[in-house]
Formats: sequence, structure tokens, C-alpha cells
Amino acid sequence: MSMTHEYELHGMSCAHCVEKVKKALESVEGVRSVVVTLDPPRAVVEMDRHVSEEVLNAALAQAGDYRLHMADGHAHGAHRESQGTHGAAQNHAHAHGDHKGAGKGHGAHGGHGGGGHHDHHRMMIEDFKRRFWVSLVLTVPIVLLSPMIQQWLGFEWQFAGSRYVLFALSAVVFGYGGWPFLKGMVGELQRRSPGMMTLIALAISVAFFYSAATTFGLPGKSFYWELATLIDIMLLGHWIEMKSVLGASRALELLVSMMPSEAHKVEGERIVDVPVAALQVGDVVLVRPGERIPVDGEVVEGSSYVDESMLTGESKPVRKEVGDKVTGGAVNGNGALKVRAERLGKDSYLSKVITMVQEAQQAKSKMQGLADRAARWLTFIAIGAGLLTLGVWLWLGYDFVFALERMVTVMVISCPHALGLAVPLVVAISTAVSAQNGLLIRNRTAFEESRKITAMVFDKTGTLTKGTFGVTRYRAFDDSLTDEELLQLAASLEQGSEHPIAVGIVQRSEAAGLAPLKVESFQAITGKGVQGLVEGRKVMVVSPGWLRERQIEPPAEAWSSEAETVVFVIIEGKLAGYIALADEVRPESPRAIEAFRQMGIKVYMATGDNEKVARAVADQLGLDGYYAEVLPHQKVEIVKELQRRGEFVAMTGDGVNDAPALAQADIGIAVGSGTDVAAETADIILVHSNPMDILHLIQFGRATYAKMVQNLVWATGYNAFAIPLAAGVAYPWGFVLSPALGAVLMSLSTVIVAFNAQLLRTRLSKGRTEA
Repeated sequence: MSMTHEYELHGMSCAHCVEKVKKALESVEGVRSVVVTLDPPRAVVEMDRHVSEEVLNAALAQAGDYRLHMADGHAHGAHRESQGTHGAAQNHAHAHGDHKGAGKGHGAHGGHGGGGHHDHHRMMIEDFKRRFWVSLVLTVPIVLLSPMIQQWLGFEWQFAGSRYVLFALSAVVFGYGGWPFLKGMVGELQRRSPGMMTLIALAISVAFFYSAATTFGLPGKSFYWELATLIDIMLLGHWIEMKSVLGASRALELLVSMMPSEAHKVEGERIVDVPVAALQVGDVVLVRPGERIPVDGEVVEGSSYVDESMLTGESKPVRKEVGDKVTGGAVNGNGALKVRAERLGKDSYLSKVITMVQEAQQAKSKMQGLADRAARWLTFIAIGAGLLTLGVWLWLGYDFVFALERMVTVMVISCPHALGLAVPLVVAISTAVSAQNGLLIRNRTAFEESRKITAMVFDKTGTLTKGTFGVTRYRAFDDSLTDEELLQLAASLEQGSEHPIAVGIVQRSEAAGLAPLKVESFQAITGKGVQGLVEGRKVMVVSPGWLRERQIEPPAEAWSSEAETVVFVIIEGKLAGYIALADEVRPESPRAIEAFRQMGIKVYMATGDNEKVARAVADQLGLDGYYAEVLPHQKVEIVKELQRRGEFVAMTGDGVNDAPALAQADIGIAVGSGTDVAAETADIILVHSNPMDILHLIQFGRATYAKMVQNLVWATGYNAFAIPLAAGVAYPWGFVLSPALGAVLMSLSTVIVAFNAQLLRTRLSKGRTEA
């Protein structure tokens, strides 16, 4: 039996460390699979047998300055399914291991310890900023001492040893400013996966060492000012881009920050402030007005309106009273609440949401795989194109400096940075924003493919309908009895029953403010109803079957809709009135169904209810079809049949009874899960049972896919246009790109991709508002 452990990782400072750490851990005997993530810096290791931390750390030490330790609360001795996390989890967004000091830049493998990964990312930003400014200051004398610049500006400033000063200053810029790229190249070559760092490092190394050779006797022109400006621009581009990337993780960071660190624990008459981590199930906490609720639990005292918008996307505060459930992280309104803790730590709803978001961000979809393959091939193309450019210009008779400059420009301008960021940034943003709107994504590919849905199969109860019996109509036939009195008598009699019909009648009576009356001699009539003495009068609440047995014909007005269940009230042996109940259609359902139809999506319903009820609901909503009296396993055949017709099918259900159908469907959507987010067979989980959220899901999926395509088109189109220019195809017409200008264009393309990904936030928010 396999086991899975989760570890915190230290020493990773960029996305390029991921594969190195992953391969090192996978090389350990007994390790079955490894998922390494940067946001947060963790490793999920599945083992055939237990492997000690010492053995794992020894393997990491061979790969670099890395180490790990068991994550808090994640020691698993039993088998654990890690669905949604298997597969490569490399994230190209510059993220964010633990890092002590800011002396390691992008591509470096720094020290250990330190704060959270977002603090580390900010430290990396500061590191690039510092390297940029130092290099820029040194670039000024380099430029002024360069003979070519002096010739362009029409002055001459040379002194004994000036070329050695120029060499020394350039060596500092090369070593200090270029260090992140040089270090990154070493890592890429060690794992035989050359990429962006390799291209940049090759470009600056060729420029520096060739220029150094000319300083010490090799015939030719130096390349120092081009080298310095190239490094400056690369550092500036990474600095700006990393600031953009940081925003992609802020939504998830905000989710993490929603849970307060302290709680007001009730101990008898005392209120004691304790860490949330010290609470236990069953403890009662006080939540004052305006505070965040620290636990998932049940209100045991007080009432208030609670703002759950950051958890579910529901904009209006929800009233909570004694007996209602509340979720940790929600904001209490103007009333004090006492809450009994039911779920804590990793079992809490917010913790599960954060875990799902992280797993979805780490998992690769088809689009991510396509982008990764394209970036890998672009690296080889760039190196080949650079060498070909050098050879062609030399063959054409141009001097070595010119040919070398063209090669360096090709390598710089074709860095696959924008391509590598095109999808991961969109993934990070869309997943976190979706979670804030009550859409929990477990399968990235399914989310992106929601745009393909052509047929939707709904389970009726709790999705299209409210899932509870509610009183729709009631009327007294006896003129001496008001309608409210009829309801009060029936509710008083039914208050001792747990039958759904009884619960519906009692709830309607309570909502009308009717106090229950005294009941004596309560008795159930098997399969037919209940009876008893209410305030001394014999009252019965019975089914139509009871009336038929006694050949009592109810008035025709009692029957209105086939979707209703009608019970009759008998007082002292006389038919006194009726109460009609139904599993009411959700008010959002008609609007959602109409929206699906406008999108060209066929909507079907599969329910275990009888034919009459199913037909009534289907007619009311205008569905394309319905299936009645079906068992859960029969829903699988319904999905298969639609798929055989060529439909791309989404199945919606409760994630438990409908598990086989959810697994069979192209996209399985578990709805109505509330705080129970353990629908293992679903691809996507909706916090609410609101069919409009499925509409939002499709809109989010379409917007996310469109943004990915935009970024990929831009990143690939940019290279198709820029590489020939960098190689010098426009030189006969007097236009040539310098390495520095090539670096500007490369950095600009990356920043554009990052900015375009950020626009997804606005698009998602707008789409939900319009819906």
C-alpha cells in the first residue's frame, strides 16, 4: 500500500528549480511519484514504502542547495488518492520558495528559511531592482569610455589604461548583474533542459568574453557597452515582469489571509483570546461585530448578518441565527455570535478551498502542455537560428563583430519567457478568482473545456429545484375557519414528525408567525397521515388515498399542478381544507435554462421522481427533455447515450449519489455541496446549488480559454516577427536591431503577456455582473 507525504521545501528561488528538485526526489528508491510546486514551495511525494527525510534531503543535496521537512499536519501513514495533483506541476510564473537574504536572483538557488513565499517573491523583486540600479550606474562610465559611443557623439576621452578600466567595469556588470542568468543556465544545463536562462547567459557570455579577448590583444572591436545595456534591460524587464506576476497570486494570498489567527474562546463566564490553532472541535467562540469568523461551526447564541462574498461570491449578507451553519473566514455583521466549532484546520472549508485552488494551479492542462512544448522547441530554434545567423553573415563577408551582434540579438529576442508565462499566469488568476465566486476547480482541463458543452444533464432535486418541500397553497373550506387557522392546526399536529411534508408545513407556519397549539394523543396513520387532539379537537392530516378509501371527493380546486403534493385537513371527521406542497423550482432556474438555450446548449433533467412530477418541472422550465424514475446508475447510460449522439456532456449532481454519472460525463459538476467539498468524482464543485453558477462557470471557462489563446498568439507571433528582424533580414534597407533593443522588445512582450493576464480579473467580474 502506497503512502503520500507532503513536505515544505527550502532553497528554491525560481520556477527553473522545480524540475531539478522533482528529478532528485524521483531518483530515490521507494519513491513512486513527486509533485513539486513553487506557490507554495512544497513537494507531495507518493511512496511505495516510507522513505526518511534524511534520505530525501541527501538526494536534494546532490542536486543543489535544497532541503525539505514534513509539512505541518500532513504526515500520512495510509494510502491517499492525489487526484488532481499528479503530472508535472512546473509553474513558469517566477515564484517563490523560501529564501534568506535577497542576494539570489532569478535562476539562483539560494539559502533556506525565511518567510512565506510571497515575502520571498518580493525579496526577489528587490534583488532584481538592486542589481538593475547598480548595473545602470556602472553602465554610465562604460558607455562614456566606449570608442564607438565617443565616435557617435563626436568627442574623444581616452587615457592610459582606459580600456582596462572599461574591462573592469564591464566585468562587474557581467558578474553581478548577469549572475541570475548565469546561475540559471547552469541549472538548466544540469537537467538537460536549456531555456530562457541559457539563451540570455549565452548571449551575455559571448559578448563579454569576446570583448575581453579584444582588450588583451585579439584583433577586433569590443562589445562592452552593448553588453552592459543588454544586462540592464534584461534586469529591468525581469523586475517589471515579476511585479506583474506577483499580482497573479494575490487572490489566493487573500484567501489565505481571510482566516484570523486568534479567536475569543468562551470558557464559562470568561472570554479568553487563544490562537485558532489551539481550538478543538466543540469549543465555543465569540465573534464580535465586524470580526472574521475563525471556525466552521454552528451558531449557538445570537443572530447577525454574515458577509460570505469572499467565500461564495454571494454579494448580499446572509442572516444567521441559532442552529445555522457559518464558515470560517466570513465577516460577521452588526450582531455578536457564539459559534460551536465543528471543523478546524485542514478540515475547514477555507482550507479545502485553498488546497483545491493550489492543486488546480499546479496541475497542467492541455493548453499548458502545448505552451511548455512550444517554449522548449523555441529554445532550440533560437540557439540554432543564432548560430545560423553568425555563419551566414560571416559567409557573406561581414566582419565578426557584426555577425556576432546579430547572433546575440537573435538569442536575446527569442527568449521563450512570454511563451512560458502565457498560460500559468492566466491559470493562477482564473482559479483563484473562480474560488472567490464559489467555483472550485479540481480539473483544469475540464474547466477550460467547459466552452465545448453542448448538452447539460441536471439532477432535479436541489439543483433545478430547492430540494425541500415547501407549502405552495393552502385553503380552508369551513367558513368558521381562516386559512391561517387551518395551517396552524395542521402545523401543530405535524411538529412531532420528521417527514418532509410535515417539516414543510411547520416551516411555513413558523414563517407566518403562528404559535403551535397543544397536542394530545398524537398518532401516525401508517402510510396515510397523522392524527391527534389539538386544543381538544380531533384533527387529522391525511393523504388523498385516505379520502379515496372513504369515497370522499375533494374539491377540484385542490389540484393545481402535477408537481404538487396535496394533503387534506380533517377536523372532527369533516373535510376542512387542504395544503399543497412542492419541491419548488428555484427562482434562478428559468433564467439559467434560457441562458443555456441562447448559448446553444441543450438542457435535460434526470430524476428519480415520478413521471408526473418530472413532466411538470420540465414543462415549467422548457427543458429539451427529461428522464423520470431513474436510479443513479441509470444516469450513466443517459450520459453515454448523449455522448454517442456527439454531444459534449456536462452532468450536474450532488457528487455522491450521482458519482458514476459525474465520472462518465465529459465534465462532472457537483452542486449544492455547501461546505462539503469532498465530491471526489467531480471536476468542478459549486458551493451553492444555484444553476446560474453553472452559467458563470461556462462564462469563466470561455473567458479563461480566450485569454490563454490571446497570450499564446501574442507570444508566438512576436517571435515569428522578431527573430527575422534580429537576424538582420531588414539590414539591406538600413534597419538593424541592436542587442539592447532586442532585449527591450523581449522584455516588453513578457510584460504585455503579464498585463493581458491581469485583465482577466476585470473580464470575469464583468461576466458575473452581466449574468
